Amino acid sequence: MNNIAEIVNAFLLVYAALFPVINPVGGAPIFLRLTNRTPKARLPSLARGVAINSFVLLLCSLFIGSHVLVFFGITLPVLRIAGGLVVAALGWRLLHQGDDLEGRDQPAPREKEVDAFYPLTMPLTVGPGSISVAITLGSQRPSSAVDLAQLAALGGGAATGLAAIAATIYVCYRFAGNIVTVLGERGTNVMMRLSAFLLFCIGIQIIWGGLRTLLPQLPSYVALALPL
Repeated sequence: MNNIAEIVNAFLLVYAALFPVINPVGGAPIFLRLTNRTPKARLPSLARGVAINSFVLLLCSLFIGSHVLVFFGITLPVLRIAGGLVVAALGWRLLHQGDDLEGRDQPAPREKEVDAFYPLTMPLTVGPGSISVAITLGSQRPSSAVDLAQLAALGGGAATGLAAIAATIYVCYRFAGNIVTVLGERGTNVMMRLSAFLLFCIGIQIIWGGLRTLLPQLPSYVALALPL
């Protein structure tokens, strides 16, 4: 019974921590906007690819992310700043992409079809915010003193939570067209702009989160760098 409770707690912790950061419902209109030149028959496979990629990225971040950062000497604040810049840049581009909507009825030049990994999976769906959350959750795992059965239960619950997140992403992106149909053209445009603006704000917030951790440490680094 204890193992079942630990599995449920780990599942709820992972899902509740990652869902508001990933926000697949808000990302659905942006997913549809980025794939507006992709054949509709390919959208389900793209949604499935994004869900699978997101699961793999989050799983790696959860279980080995902290070790990778230590190996390369990268701290979480630096990861947040670098990743926040990427997210803010994507949000800014999407926010101003709507300025060209008036000419959408004109034939557009053929472009290369969007890929399921970039930018649909990263940074649109799984960005530095969700990666940081997953790494933080993984770094708080129990010590080696915990018995193997309990460790396996926690890992299974966390992996199940990631699978539930991936399933939510797939459903939201797979039926993004239905969401847009319900919202209508005006509602979709408003939601897309709001989602892009929120994405930009999330990027700035991620950058600030990294800077807020690093700025208090700046005087000590300056003192070490200055000659005596």
